[in-house]
Amino acid sequence: MEDLITSMLEQKVWVVAGSFRNEEKWAYKIYRKLKNKGYTVYALNKAVKEVDGDRTYPELKDLPQIPQVINLVTPPEVSRKLAEESSKLGITYAWFQPGADSAEAVEVAEKAGMKVLHNACVYALHS
Repeated sequence: MEDLITSMLEQKVWVVAGSFRNEEKWAYKIYRKLKNKGYTVYALNKAVKEVDGDRTYPELKDLPQIPQVINLVTPPEVSRKLAEESSKLGITYAWFQPGADSAEAVEVAEKAGMKVLHNACVYALHS
């Protein structure tokens, strides 16, 4: 697992999917931390127009570039759908935050050939 974490953190283009309605939400915290660490990071959310002055994107297909990693901070059913879409777009890695995963969502990503991490928090592991 350590090798997978290291490999994911070496990727510099990420998309974070989740709620960005306030700064206390985990998606918001993760987005900001990655951005402050120098990553190119996009926010994925249909209901919010911007995060920290940056545009959010309603769909993965709307992103200006294909990210290497999708970080899922979403309900498991949404995570499953996004994992399926991610694999079709060629996103290599799926990081399911605690609570965003389900056996079905993880299986969808793994069967699609994605490198998958779950039961670990990128915010806590990225020092």
